[in-house]
Amino acid sequence: MADSNFLTEHNARHVWHPMAHPAEMRANPPTIISAGEGAEIIDVDGKRLLDGVGGLWNVNLGYSCDPVKQAITTQLGELPYYSAFRGTTNGPLIELSVALAEFFAADGMVRSFFTSGGSDSVETALRLARQFHKLNGQPERTKFVSLKKGYHGTHFGGASVNGNQNFRRAYEPLLPGTIHLASPYTYRNPFNTDDPKVLADSIARQFADEIAFHGADTIAALIMEPVLGAGGVIVPHESLMPALRALCDKHGILLIADEVITAFGRTGAWSGSRLWGVKPDMMCTAKAITNGYFPFGAVMIGEKVTEVFENDRTAMGSIGHGYTYSGHPVGAAAAIVCLAETVKQDLATNAAERGIELLEGLETLKARYPLVGDVRGKGLMCALELVSNRDDKAPAAKDKVAQVYKGAYEAGVMIRTSGNNIILSPTLIISKQDVSRILEALEAGLKSAAN
Repeated sequence: MADSNFLTEHNARHVWHPMAHPAEMRANPPTIISAGEGAEIIDVDGKRLLDGVGGLWNVNLGYSCDPVKQAITTQLGELPYYSAFRGTTNGPLIELSVALAEFFAADGMVRSFFTSGGSDSVETALRLARQFHKLNGQPERTKFVSLKKGYHGTHFGGASVNGNQNFRRAYEPLLPGTIHLASPYTYRNPFNTDDPKVLADSIARQFADEIAFHGADTIAALIMEPVLGAGGVIVPHESLMPALRALCDKHGILLIADEVITAFGRTGAWSGSRLWGVKPDMMCTAKAITNGYFPFGAVMIGEKVTEVFENDRTAMGSIGHGYTYSGHPVGAAAAIVCLAETVKQDLATNAAERGIELLEGLETLKARYPLVGDVRGKGLMCALELVSNRDDKAPAAKDKVAQVYKGAYEAGVMIRTSGNNIILSPTLIISKQDVSRILEALEAGLKSAAN
């Protein structure tokens, strides 16, 4: 690697960073991360930080999972790449498909379609949903329903069902026929209620009303995150997803669970759908499937969708969709071992236990610092919403949010800011002591912003 002086000199000069304004990155170059070990990262100046972001929701096993690294190295030596398009396949792809079918059997999933990441997985599920209805003799079912504040990646289909204008406005017009329901966001919602059950019931009624208005026979699928991640870690009431599932079943609408973040233990359950006791028709996965060590994803497919495709005998049933790196042997090899390590280390249980401790600590910080308007979380998905005034819930100023970030960084913890939210998604291997480090660093940041 080039030396630190070279990296610092050229930082943000020749690249546009995702989810950032190019001019802002040039004016304020991003932090350069040079190494990772266990649950920690090290910046280019040698500062060691507990990673409270877990890479980007994906490094569940931390940065030192040698079995996964060894699987990648071994597979590179045997078969670094070959296409999985019609007519050829590879061993790791087959082995992974069996392992995933076993892992997601409790969710009703029986088949997998491999992708290069989360946005690819969402796009795949949307396309398969439309194709399913065409094969089923209902070609007018083309519309999609999603939740405001939901995040579903950055392809045109995913951006269309996204529920945040930050990912939509600059790229409109997007896919026609997308319908957005209210978010299960008790802190801010159009129904003026802070009762999560009342809010869940209101959203279910809204879904029923939209079905009646548009016509059930025009709607292909509802897509939702079991716990909304990038929208601010919004945890719905336990009744919401089952209620929406019931309405989908009643009206012949597919349910797509976007589990790109929530699969593989982050919520404290092995999947977000399992957390709420729901079996979707398809599940979008990526991120932790390879622990971030290789770009990879998978769409898991349930029995109802599988039967329609596999019983079809027409040209329409051929899947005219795929990616050059679908089922990449190196990614598949990484995912096989990653899945085994995830189960072996029982990461879901640790996420549940550490998540309770983290959420309790965040509530304590809320009681101490008026800057914190709301605290939300499930498992190791947590957020603090910062406000300038608790009475009117006015979002905290950008510089205040930046002060919290800077203070936490100086105290030795990397956190993530999104608007006026502080988002925490640490690796799932963290200890009680790591939880304390996160809380102490956050308090340092809040104290700094309060002065």
